[in-house]
Amino acid sequence: MLKGINQWCYPSQTPLEKVFEYSRDAGFDAVELNLSDVGNIGLTVATTKEEALKIKTLASQNSIQLRSLSTALLWKYPLSSPDEHIRQQGIRVVEKMLEIASIIDMDTILIIPGIVSEQVAYDECYERSQASIKEIIPTAEKYNVKIGIENVWNKFLLSPLEMVRYIDELQSSYVGAYFDIGNILQYGYPEQWIRLLGKRVFKIHVKDFRTSIGNGAGFVPLLDGDANWPAVIDALKEIGYKDTLTAELSPYPLSPQTLADITARHLDVILNTGR
Repeated sequence: MLKGINQWCYPSQTPLEKVFEYSRDAGFDAVELNLSDVGNIGLTVATTKEEALKIKTLASQNSIQLRSLSTALLWKYPLSSPDEHIRQQGIRVVEKMLEIASIIDMDTILIIPGIVSEQVAYDECYERSQASIKEIIPTAEKYNVKIGIENVWNKFLLSPLEMVRYIDELQSSYVGAYFDIGNILQYGYPEQWIRLLGKRVFKIHVKDFRTSIGNGAGFVPLLDGDANWPAVIDALKEIGYKDTLTAELSPYPLSPQTLADITARHLDVILNTGR
């Protein structure tokens, strides 16, 4: 398995040159970039093919692989919104992600499938989000890029059996799970989810969480929470997972490279656990 780090692990105004440099120097194999609104650092909804190729070259010059792409824009434009206009904006965001991923040779994008709220009932989220994803699948096929659905505190897909059913109902080899270890600790045991999801797991996010805190303040550095890392690694090996373990942690405003250094060492420990 490869060591990866998300762009969000660095302060938002960190130039990509520094993101790649810090990550390389810390010993990471890959960086996960993010698609954001116009005016932010890195890939945006207005990024051209030429700009994307320059970023690909910059990563290569730093010996960094670009294997996946994430976004926070689907919180703003949920694929489950009751507003058709907002849903279509979300669909366009995902299609832009697929296009850019194809240009850069990333094989997977991360999406939030939908958001349950007081205004959006669980069954409505289920139906609308699946309909939106079905609309996107032909674009994923066109660009030969997979769509990874993340478990992300969106009050949705709270059981591994339900997530399996949700993915299978979409009937596409281009749709699977982007599984987040830390996010699931509030609701279950990541090693169990991994085994049940099996080959549907496209990518893995790693963070740690203290269940005794039980809210956003419970996210802690790797090895400092309740994740059973030996069991997690065993489960990943059992399903034949050999791709990236991508860290997604809050940045250090002072000396941002320090987070990369510490997290890379923590990942070394995690990768050497298990049977």
